[in-house]
Order: sequence, then C-alpha cells, then structure tokens
Amino acid sequence: MTIHINQTAHLPDFIRLNQRWIQQYFQLEAADHALAADPEKVIRDGGCIFSLEHEGKVAGVCALFRDTPHRMQLARMAVDPEFQGKGLGWQLMEFALNYAKEAGVQSVYLLSNTCLNAAISMYEKAGFQAISKDQHPVYARCNIVMEKQL
Repeated sequence: MTIHINQTAHLPDFIRLNQRWIQQYFQLEAADHALAADPEKVIRDGGCIFSLEHEGKVAGVCALFRDTPHRMQLARMAVDPEFQGKGLGWQLMEFALNYAKEAGVQSVYLLSNTCLNAAISMYEKAGFQAISKDQHPVYARCNIVMEKQL
C-alpha cells in the first residue's frame, strides 16, 4: 500500500470514487460538478489530494482543502467498494491529518451527514467533535460540521 500526494494521474480516480459514493447516498450538486471539471484547483488553491494505491489500483482517495494558513478541510474521502472494510479510510485520514499537522495546520474540519453512521463513528474515534448540526449552506447533503484541533 502506498499513499501518493497530488498525483495528477490519479485525479480521474479521485473524481470517480467520489461521484460513486455521493450518488450511492445522495445526488451530485453544483460544487461536485465544478470539482469534477477542474480537480487540480484543489492543489492550485494550496490543498492536497491523496490517493491510496493498493494491489495496483487506486483504492481510496481524500483531500485537504485549504481554508486559511492554519485551517484545512478534510474532504472527499472515498474508498472503492472492492476495498472497503480493510481500514483504508482510517489510514488515509491519519495520513492526511499527519500531513496537515506537519504543515503547521492548527485545525481540520469536515462536512458530513449524520446518516453516514460508520463515517461519523470513525471521525469521532479520530478526535473530531461536532461544531454544528445544521443544514449546510452550500451542500444539501451535509448536516454536520466536525472539527479536530491538531
């Protein structure tokens, strides 16, 4: 297993895996289409895209979106259904959080939905705490904001 940072060859997998999970539970929104049209914008804006390669395939992805010099958003975490249940999401999240901490980031937040019980449980286990449980102003699918101090 290898985790790559900003591997442009993996950007189609980043979009594919994200669209797959979103469509499984929700609907694609305007922000999803904008990201799919230009995923490198995440990198240009000071963020990172991580891709976890396992058994010769991109098995999981996630991103850190730059919010401020000291705050980032953990976003777009997805694991291919073929590889789910192997702890790859946890490994990706830990890698991204360590990367953020080493980069001097003081806090990381994420947007999610309370119907995603396994994801919420994983975030809580990692030390994220709910800071808002309201409907998000941009994403119809998000009703919880969680944050972790690094």
